[in-house]
Amino acid sequence: MLIEEPLAGNATAGVVRVGDTVRRPAGPWSDTVDAVLSHLAAVGFDGAPRPLGRDERGRQVLEYVPGEVGDVTGTYSEAELASIGRMLADLHLALASFQPPADAAWNELIPPDRADQVCHNDVAPWNLVKSARGWVLIDWDAAAPASRLWDVAYAAQSMAGLRANRPVPESAARLRAFADGYGLDQDGRDALPALLGRRAGAMWEMLRQAAEEQRQPWARIWVDDGPYWRSTADYLDANVPAWQATLT
Repeated sequence: MLIEEPLAGNATAGVVRVGDTVRRPAGPWSDTVDAVLSHLAAVGFDGAPRPLGRDERGRQVLEYVPGEVGDVTGTYSEAELASIGRMLADLHLALASFQPPADAAWNELIPPDRADQVCHNDVAPWNLVKSARGWVLIDWDAAAPASRLWDVAYAAQSMAGLRANRPVPESAARLRAFADGYGLDQDGRDALPALLGRRAGAMWEMLRQAAEEQRQPWARIWVDDGPYWRSTADYLDANVPAWQATLT
């Protein structure tokens, strides 16, 4: 008899571990997510779980990657931030050659600035495992076309813990470590400072609209996290000159 161990998560209910696999409720986008993950495996990118089809209940089956899930308080060291930035750059390079299937379906939660290529769109500590094979991103349900910089903006804010109660010089140094690790080019360094607050504000707006429409789990998350995203967006917008200076 297979033993199912519930896995903690704030957005998706019913995710369990069964042996060396993870079982997730399948959505209209799950086949497309499997295609993305199969592509990453084929091109040799190790920072994502392998797709393993469906189980007898129709659930998406994925490789279970043992390791330590990230700290949501943003306590990664600057060296770790640089390493995570490099992983994200490798991911974007690996995804650049992905050709979505003709019937691709996406779970697009937040409209991106542009739709250049498929991105993860939720690169955050709660979706990052520190494993024996390196950093591994989990929870690919929000994967969809976006721009690399849109993905970088969210990842930098969440991984570096750029938030209103962190001193600006400390945030600036952490942002620089992530951007340097990613290898962000000059155009990206020029554009990222203003995009940071815009991306955090887009998260706040998605949660606000979901609360109005009583769409779960986002309406519940709005109650818990709405003030955080508003204060974070305001903090990022208010300190654009500091982000510009540190990335120059």
